[in-house]
Amino acid sequence: MLYPLSTCVTDIDVVNRNQSCIETTTISSKMAGGEQASHRPGLLKQQNKSHKTGRHRSKSEIDKNNKGRVHVKLISKRKNQELKRDERRKKANQLRSKKREDILAKKRAIGGSDSAPFLSAIIPIGESANLQKLLKQMKECDADAKVEITGCNIMHINIPRFRQNFSLIIPQPGDLYAALDACKVVDSVIFLVSPPSDSDSCVSHSTNNEGVLGFDSSGEELLSAIMAQGLPSPIFVVNDIDAISAKKRNDYKKLLLKQLDQMVPVEKLQVIENESDALRLFHQIGSQKQRPVYQRNMRCHFLCEEVNFKQSLDDPTVGTLIVDGYVRYQPLNVNGLVHIPGWGDFQMERIEVQRNPGEFIFLEEANPSLQETLKSENDPDPMNGEQTWPYQEEMDGQTLEDGKIEDNEEMEIKKRFPKGTSEYQAAWIKDDDNDANQEDEKEDDSDDWEDDCEDDCEDMIEDDDNESGTSSEEDEEDEMESVEMEGGDTHVYDKKVNFADEENDLKRIKEAREDELFPDEVDTPRDTLAKVRFQKYRGLKSFRTSPWDPKENLPMDYSRTFQFQNFQRTRKRVLKEERTGAKPGWYVRVHVKNVPSHLPAGLQPGYPLALVGMLPHEQKMSVINLVLKRFKNTRDQQAIPSKERLIFHCGYRRYAASPIFSQHTAANKHKYERFFRPESVVVATLYAPIMFPPASVLVFREKKDGSQIMTATGSVLSVNPDRITVKRAVLSGAPFKVHRKSAVLRFMFFNREDIEWFKPVELRTKYGRRGHIREPLGTHGHMKCVFDGQIKSQDTIMMNLYKRVFPKWSYDPNVAFPPALYNHEAEMEDAANQLMS
Repeated sequence: MLYPLSTCVTDIDVVNRNQSCIETTTISSKMAGGEQASHRPGLLKQQNKSHKTGRHRSKSEIDKNNKGRVHVKLISKRKNQELKRDERRKKANQLRSKKREDILAKKRAIGGSDSAPFLSAIIPIGESANLQKLLKQMKECDADAKVEITGCNIMHINIPRFRQNFSLIIPQPGDLYAALDACKVVDSVIFLVSPPSDSDSCVSHSTNNEGVLGFDSSGEELLSAIMAQGLPSPIFVVNDIDAISAKKRNDYKKLLLKQLDQMVPVEKLQVIENESDALRLFHQIGSQKQRPVYQRNMRCHFLCEEVNFKQSLDDPTVGTLIVDGYVRYQPLNVNGLVHIPGWGDFQMERIEVQRNPGEFIFLEEANPSLQETLKSENDPDPMNGEQTWPYQEEMDGQTLEDGKIEDNEEMEIKKRFPKGTSEYQAAWIKDDDNDANQEDEKEDDSDDWEDDCEDDCEDMIEDDDNESGTSSEEDEEDEMESVEMEGGDTHVYDKKVNFADEENDLKRIKEAREDELFPDEVDTPRDTLAKVRFQKYRGLKSFRTSPWDPKENLPMDYSRTFQFQNFQRTRKRVLKEERTGAKPGWYVRVHVKNVPSHLPAGLQPGYPLALVGMLPHEQKMSVINLVLKRFKNTRDQQAIPSKERLIFHCGYRRYAASPIFSQHTAANKHKYERFFRPESVVVATLYAPIMFPPASVLVFREKKDGSQIMTATGSVLSVNPDRITVKRAVLSGAPFKVHRKSAVLRFMFFNREDIEWFKPVELRTKYGRRGHIREPLGTHGHMKCVFDGQIKSQDTIMMNLYKRVFPKWSYDPNVAFPPALYNHEAEMEDAANQLMS
């Protein structure tokens, strides 16, 4: 008989039920008492690895150690972050309204009746630009407009329809320096392009648009330089377009826009055909968004509209420069310094402000106790260094400078040649004494090969002159000199060509090519000991991690410079300081004292003369580091060697210097670069005045005819004399006998003494093996070496030696002006007449 499962109960089930009830009552009693049974995992429970926090503590461990304690800054930070929805919305509205007010304030700061006018520069970027026609259209754009011309050919236009004032400056067309100086001050720049007269037929048939569109390579170079310096708000204007037929005007504008868009993004070309188009141009100048140029906005700029010079009664070589103009961007403090591009740094005597037209009242005068000094170099104390034993020359009463002068006099020995030797033959005859001295100098330090080349060129030129003088005297006395003139035109051609310069150029090309194929490899000298030749070098276990003291064995020129304890902190403090003085927008008269008399006398009419208010410490000399990138210029594709004289446009300054190049890395040591190659980025280190970044850098290379080619662009990296630039010299050798991990090397050294000297330095191979010298073998430079792996017979063993290099003190603030990119004198005379009419 079957029973339901619920009614089928046995004695064992009763016992189990009673036991489970007892256990249940026991667990409930424990939970009521506060105790909880722990869970025991089974054998199949997954065990995960704990998180490894590494060297630092985990967040949970930090919270356990803090035990609920919170830093007071974190409490205030959390309180500020924990805002309600309405509070966050109100805060966002306040920030938005504040930004809008700042933008409106910047717009109203220029162009109004109580502020400085909109300052624009008109720069033609082609030889065919019709500047005279554009000026006439802009002057006659509005019948109610008031036009005034200042003494420096600055045109002021007041347009009542817009309730705005405008100022126009016209630098000399084709003058690179005038265009760059003008763009340092202006708010916007107008680039003028005019099609040439024969462009109608060329637009439809020619695929090469260069020269056809009125925008040639000279204009491209000028535009590239302005962009690299800091481009203000650009406006591209095309006039004189009626020279092209109406059907082809759109094609011309498309081609020109395509060519310009490759360099700078251009939204629209302004075509000026009549006076209404010129009025629309003024409206765009006054309503467009001003492009920020930070190196300009962080300093005071002052364009001189009236220039007068008052000669000093005590010293006729100097005087006081009196200039009138508007203060722009930042206040002008009379106790600070001003820099005039191309002239130098000067102090101000007093500032007067204009109350009524032509009437100036006193504003402030310089306080000698608060005024910045013009001291640029530190006065080194020669007794501050370590005392050393005197030289034998000093003990004999002769100074080291006298000894150097005597050595130079001994080196300047006139060469003598046999009769009948032409100048061309004399140029190729070597002087044994000079060659021996040059070899000693090269062995002493291979860094100065450029100086040796320059000295050789000067000596050879002097010798050519001396020989030409002696040969002319011998023409009168000796008849054998008539044989030399039989060459005729060949002899005349040899006189025109400087073969010493050609030898120098050929040597540079060979050096650059050899350094590219075998970087930093140096031949071990056989006539001198290697430990003497490389006595300034050292070996490093690791170029990245090995220590190097930045204050070790500094040159004497470092004592003339200034150094910041923390450059970035000083820069932030200087830029955040509140500035006092003449406010931006005021028309003031500035008295600049102790200006040399020859500078105002040599000022070209119409050249944009500007004053730049300097920040504190910017007149002092230091070691400045510049990040440079080679500019793609088809006229200059040669490698630039270190320590070559270059022209720098750094911020508002321009000067000449001979920098050294190094790699742009984030390490504490930077490898020296012997050449600045095309399409590369390097850091140039040189002695120059302090310049707070951001500041643009333009590098020009001066040619023998006086023209300048832009070779690189960049910016200021830092002002840090402690930046270590390390030059590497690689000594190479070849395996003579190989046995697994050991090998016998040769051709790295040539005597036993050098092997013992360089024994602690580590060796490496081109295949990545590392090793060291075990012992020398014999007396002719063979040595036994051991490596960390199998050595191949075709491998090359190298030894890296390092030494720190420093730049030369070659700072020269006097830079010659380059010739004009294109001749526009007749056009400029017509434009000047148009301004004065």
